[in-house]
Amino acid sequence: MKNIVEIKHFRMNFGNKTVIRDLSFEVKAGEIFGFLGSNGSGKTTTLRALLGLYTPTSGELLIDGKPYDPEHSNITIGYLPEERGLYRKETVLDTLIYFGKLKGLDDPAEWAMKYLKRVGLVDKAKEKLEKLSGGQQQKIQLGITIMDNPKLLILDEPTKGFDPINRRLLMDIISELHKKGTAVILITHYMDEVERLCDRAILLKNGVAHAYGTISEIKKQFGNKSLDQIFVEVYGGENE
Repeated sequence: MKNIVEIKHFRMNFGNKTVIRDLSFEVKAGEIFGFLGSNGSGKTTTLRALLGLYTPTSGELLIDGKPYDPEHSNITIGYLPEERGLYRKETVLDTLIYFGKLKGLDDPAEWAMKYLKRVGLVDKAKEKLEKLSGGQQQKIQLGITIMDNPKLLILDEPTKGFDPINRRLLMDIISELHKKGTAVILITHYMDEVERLCDRAILLKNGVAHAYGTISEIKKQFGNKSLDQIFVEVYGGENE
């Protein structure tokens, strides 16, 4: 299977501090890839360098075989950061329509209403975003991220703060995109999400890979322990 993302001997220094040390891995087209690690392990730094926001100290970070350039890339990318960044004074529907037009949807209003129905927010269509809960805003931001059917979807803690019902809803949406051929990089601290969704994963600590491979390979590497147990073993029980 073709690689959509390739990280080759990536090293990242900030001043005298090295935050990524000789990191190499790939994400295959159409797979769901778990990008795991405690806060400060180097996950966000890696993604920002992959998207061209940081210049690597050394190594290569490639999307579809070349460094990412949004003006010349043939790959549609959706990125959902952990921090929300919506126009809080605008209504839910106007926001979705606005981004739908930017992304070239034929009928953004129709898409918006179908999505709002799917995620249980039709009754919030005319509400200003600032009136929504954090979880509701996260659903809107997810909609904006996926509305143009990206070939590569990067999700940073997409279900953080969600109750079990809404976590399952978002995981179902991710699964549907996966079935359509979207490659997904999933950052999460919920190991049950990794177990359910991910084909392969990598576990970082201090910018170094401590586990990498299919979920079954990672478990075998650690004596068939659960992913929760493996996470605790790698981090030695330290606090997040």
